[in-house]
Amino acid sequence: MDINYADLVKPATVADDEYFQALTAHMRANDPVPFIESDTHKSFWVATKHSDIIEIERQNDKFLNTHQSVLQSKEIEKATEETGAILRTLIHMDNPDHKKFRELTKDWFMPQNLKTVEARVQALAKHTVDRMLELGEEVDFVSDVAVWYPLRVIMMILGVPEEDEAMMLKLTQELFGADDPDMKREAETDEQRLQTLTEFFQYFTAMTADRRANPGDDVASVIANAKIDGETIGDLEAMSYYIIVATAGHDTTSSSTAGGVLALMQHPDELAKLVADPSISHLTVDEAIRWVSPVKHFLRYGTEDYELRGKTIRAGDPIMMLYPSGNRDEEVFDQPNRFISDRRPNRHLAFGHGAHHCLGNLLAKMEMKHLYDEMFSRISSIELNGEPKLIQSTFVSGLKTLPVRIKPK
Repeated sequence: MDINYADLVKPATVADDEYFQALTAHMRANDPVPFIESDTHKSFWVATKHSDIIEIERQNDKFLNTHQSVLQSKEIEKATEETGAILRTLIHMDNPDHKKFRELTKDWFMPQNLKTVEARVQALAKHTVDRMLELGEEVDFVSDVAVWYPLRVIMMILGVPEEDEAMMLKLTQELFGADDPDMKREAETDEQRLQTLTEFFQYFTAMTADRRANPGDDVASVIANAKIDGETIGDLEAMSYYIIVATAGHDTTSSSTAGGVLALMQHPDELAKLVADPSISHLTVDEAIRWVSPVKHFLRYGTEDYELRGKTIRAGDPIMMLYPSGNRDEEVFDQPNRFISDRRPNRHLAFGHGAHHCLGNLLAKMEMKHLYDEMFSRISSIELNGEPKLIQSTFVSGLKTLPVRIKPK
């Protein structure tokens, strides 16, 4: 297999899992901190090893976020510089702002509060499996099951009514699948390309006005009425906050859920292990998240020259933390390319590490556990019924189709 490091910037590379895993394994073995140069993207370093990613994440004072914390083409970066930052979410912030904005909703995603919504999450898991079995033996596990369940959970927490869920799903898929021909919005002009964000902004502007007039017990009310340093949260930050909760809060979970089901079908002995001992489902969930690593990367920018494995990362240089590579690191994981349903320990990096560790990680794991518990206790078999396909995206990617044949008990 011919390996070309510059292929890392191509969305199609991530959608070809065999090549993507071969490419990242080659980097880990031969050049763990490569410098990537291409015609279409700015040059950047890559941290492919588990320990190097942790080293960068731990030093969030030396490696900073910017409004370009995600890989973008030179063309898009130029357009962003001309128009100014379109979003300012937690992934674009560093301290002191990052800590202040994270604190706004942190309590919502802590164990004590999650216990108050767990019964509703469990009921949604049961409803999801009921509906899956009603559809008959042949379903697409992504479009019929996996995308809807975490969407409904996060919309319930955010405070978005059920009738708006389909629109939220469409906008999320357009946002994260902007490089995928099957997912992206048809657009020819810059204005049309920004239409997805415009529609998000319009929706959440109306929601802000409503929650300021009629606050409730949902996350939207927390964001709408938030104060930062005694001042009402800015419009850009409020809209960005809604968008990251409304999108990242379900898309990554659905990707991990579906990817875990595919992996279990590809490792039937591990599926049998889970069915025989449902008490390991929390471990299976963590393994599914490691296996899929739905967030593929973030970029950080050095504040000073820094030595990493003999390479000098110059101040201002971008360095990519390549999470799927760290999560297959042979020095950390026994049989990293095998899905082990009761893997322990499982020190995966799919939620990041340190100050930027994913705020919703406990919710995501709780959701997946309840769905797996419900599903695998009620079916006698599940097998592939066609070709699974991955989304073409260098940032957030998972399965876009997973045709299966399911037999209920």
